[in-house]
Amino acid sequence: MNKRYTAFSIIAILASFAIVFSACRKINESTELGGGLIPPVDNINTFDTSLTVQAFQNVFGLANDSQYLAKNELFYLGKISKDLPNGDQFFGTTDARLFLELKPPFYKYYFANKPDSIFIDSVVLVLDYIESYGDTNTAQTVNVYELDQSNNNKFRSDSAYLIRQNSLTYSNLLGSKTFFPRNLKDSVKAYKDTTANQLRIKLSNSFGTRLLGYDSSVNGAYRNDSLFKSKFQGFALQSMGSGNAVMGFDLTGENTKLAIYYKYEKRVISTVQQIDTAVTYFTFSGNSAVANYIQRDYSSTPLLAALFNGNTPDPIIYIQGSPGTFANIRIPGLSSLSNRVIHRAELIVEQLYHPSDTVYRTPDYMYLDASDPTITASNYKFRTIPYDLSFTSSGALNLGLFGSVPVNDKDDLGNPIKTWKFNISRYVQHVLTRTQSLYDLRLSAPFTLNEQFGIPPGTDQTVPIQVNTTIVKGRVRLVGNTGPADTNPHRIRLRLIYSKL
Repeated sequence: MNKRYTAFSIIAILASFAIVFSACRKINESTELGGGLIPPVDNINTFDTSLTVQAFQNVFGLANDSQYLAKNELFYLGKISKDLPNGDQFFGTTDARLFLELKPPFYKYYFANKPDSIFIDSVVLVLDYIESYGDTNTAQTVNVYELDQSNNNKFRSDSAYLIRQNSLTYSNLLGSKTFFPRNLKDSVKAYKDTTANQLRIKLSNSFGTRLLGYDSSVNGAYRNDSLFKSKFQGFALQSMGSGNAVMGFDLTGENTKLAIYYKYEKRVISTVQQIDTAVTYFTFSGNSAVANYIQRDYSSTPLLAALFNGNTPDPIIYIQGSPGTFANIRIPGLSSLSNRVIHRAELIVEQLYHPSDTVYRTPDYMYLDASDPTITASNYKFRTIPYDLSFTSSGALNLGLFGSVPVNDKDDLGNPIKTWKFNISRYVQHVLTRTQSLYDLRLSAPFTLNEQFGIPPGTDQTVPIQVNTTIVKGRVRLVGNTGPADTNPHRIRLRLIYSKL
């Protein structure tokens, strides 16, 4: 699980957001009168208006998505199908596959007894379950395979793997289990292992016998790590058939292990043979390789149709967590707007409700950045919103102040929705004073990204930015805009509260 978000940082962000919301409450309430003149304060006339915002659907691909996972992140396994009841008809199919190594706790490694006096009882792959995203009441079948012992399978512990790419092959089925994701929270009882939050998949006894048969002789598998890897490359896990949820696992947790249960001859009294049971665990460590492959399939979905809408702004925007989708945002009216004092400029984005939103939740955070055409090809094309997104003294991003955290709201029918209000006041002010270029913007819900940061622009450095705590989770449909004639009060828009010079 991601351990980089501390409790202090979360509390600080939420507290900052609450302070800003409270401070802006008076002006927000007073401007609910609508467009035009706001009652003057201290003889200063304040105006409220909205500018047309154009949103164009897009999707991250290999060319613009370089998402990797650290070993202490959550890794996901499972499938979300489009056509099942409770399937995701808007965002299509998600197929999350997991690849990992579990290894002996040390080398040279020995089982507790002589090789010729032990035999397998069972071998179980155990994963430390943290959470599910989607419909947990639909059964899934997970197969466990052995990675092919091939030179093409370069599965290395010192390498990170793109979550959109998979070059690993597997064919030898070791075990399978059909279960309901909702039951993973239940307690299980096993020999020397009684706890909750586990996915347990029994593997073939022939595989267990193979593991018992290895030894630590000169050419044995347990003499060192490279020899063990020459005998066993690792596991591949894939959800087969259909399903409606992806499940997150902590591979560094105590519940992630390969449990090898075996029986051995304890002693012989006269002609009576005494048999006892033991268990040993292979675990995930810093020397273990891991990869997550997330495949999105948008075939025959409204999202895919929006991708081919040409130069026409999209009335509905589809935003999905990494690896997912984004929207290109343009505010053409800013380029011709005369200079004025900006008290507040906020990009307002509202959720378009659908009953499936209760199953497939919105992203925890949304993010807005800018496309800067002056950035050289050797660097990242995108930058943080100038002047409005910054780092605090503790090194955290001011995502709460910026507007990445949604506000709970209701639509006209009383359905619960989320609304995001991105504060880009300083950026807009600099655009109007002609001290800042007008950029195209990008709206997304990423896990992490790398981009340019500099205040003012020109003092740039490439910085890593974390927005959400995990990959895969979160999707939302947003109200877009069909153009200047769009009168939908919930359309995406730039609201300006300003005074004339």
